[in-house]
Amino acid sequence: MNKNALFSSYEKLPNTWDEMYCDKKQFRAQYEGFIEYLKNTSSEKLTKKEDLSKQLFMSQGVTFTVYNDNEGIEKIFPFDIVPRIITVQEWDKIERGIKQRLKALNLFIKDIYNEQFIIKDGIIPADLIYSCPSFLREMKGIKVPYDVYVHISGVDLIRNNDGEFYVLEDNLRTPSGVSYMLENREISKRLFPGILPKTHVRSVSNYPNLLYKKLKELSELTNPNIVLLTPGIYNSAYYEHTTLARLMGIELVEGTDLVVKNHFVYMKTTNGLKQVDIIYRRVDDDYLDPLEFNAQSALGVAGIMAAYRKGHVNIVNAPGTGIADDKAIYIYVPDMIKYYLDEKPILKNIETYQLGRANELEYVTKNIREMVIKKTDGSGGYGMLMGHEASDTEIKGYLDNVKKKPENFIAQPILRLSTAPCYINGQLSPRCIDLRPFALAGKDGIDICPGGLTRVALKKGSLVVNSSQGGGSKDTWVLQ
Repeated sequence: MNKNALFSSYEKLPNTWDEMYCDKKQFRAQYEGFIEYLKNTSSEKLTKKEDLSKQLFMSQGVTFTVYNDNEGIEKIFPFDIVPRIITVQEWDKIERGIKQRLKALNLFIKDIYNEQFIIKDGIIPADLIYSCPSFLREMKGIKVPYDVYVHISGVDLIRNNDGEFYVLEDNLRTPSGVSYMLENREISKRLFPGILPKTHVRSVSNYPNLLYKKLKELSELTNPNIVLLTPGIYNSAYYEHTTLARLMGIELVEGTDLVVKNHFVYMKTTNGLKQVDIIYRRVDDDYLDPLEFNAQSALGVAGIMAAYRKGHVNIVNAPGTGIADDKAIYIYVPDMIKYYLDEKPILKNIETYQLGRANELEYVTKNIREMVIKKTDGSGGYGMLMGHEASDTEIKGYLDNVKKKPENFIAQPILRLSTAPCYINGQLSPRCIDLRPFALAGKDGIDICPGGLTRVALKKGSLVVNSSQGGGSKDTWVLQ
């Protein structure tokens, strides 16, 4: 194969920021080392590497679950072998922006469950908070260690055609995807053993140790008993739960493995009950405690909230953090940054319309073909309307549903997501991507893992990167 044939057939999309090309003729500097490698590697060898990556994912059991797929629910996570490469200057801005944002969001959660100054000062309307399903009255006045509510977060970023990074959404409840970031890097090490050190790519492998350290800091005990609470094998992120528990050396438990006695939480063991000090929970608020939330829940632990209130157990992330990542609240994050930190946002929000406002609903309805509409409490790419792809009948049906409870929906203009080269059918082809960096907060501040999960819309022309909607991922290289 001609050394440059891979690149000569690459069709850069118009009006779109391409991560590899400045223009059709010039590569971005951060890609030069990897491009040199591609130029000296045959397509047969690259295809073998792609096959090897699939085998490695299969043998490691790296899967996710799709709940509405007729073919079966368990799927191997699609992986593209060409990494997404980020410069040190770009990463510095991302890191500063996420730290700023998370500081403000954490202060907001503390304020909302205590004094509520932001409501009293008229920055956020009270009815928006109280009508939000993620607002937990049960959290009012609870003291949390070091005032940290959000210990683990994933902030979704997109790069628009102006080259700037924008925040798509904040994931503060039980953010997932970090195990895929770790696995992607392990696969890259196998596929390109010489290139990572040569290109000076920053390591992500310390994440589990850092997470364990942040969890351990929450207790005054020298060796606190930390467990990871999973909903069980049918959860879409179960692979991640098992991976993180194994890498941290902690017990993976389900609700039935725990019991509350005298406001203390215990784990059942073959030697009797063992007290639990810290719970990294991957169970949603609604299912956490059947005595206080959903009475039908078999996933949580009866009485766990009472133990939490008394300070006998720490729950990570704190219950009620969903108030800060609800899509209706997202609109106000720049105001929060100004209010709590007296700073300008380093990372911008995407322009967002709250459909509970009649004038904004009217505007969105008129411009529906340029809009994406989402449920305020939605996730995983489910329940969205992409205006440019939907039929007239679908649009009418969706808008009829919106008009029943418009305050439960937001709309955003359809953006030109940046593209990155993907190795598809023996060719390099541009596909839309986003980025989810992972942050860990504790008593000593916020640490952000240098990389994150780059998600890829593998269908040509698609803007939806969610794995549940046919997306995949690629390794993210942050250069030193």
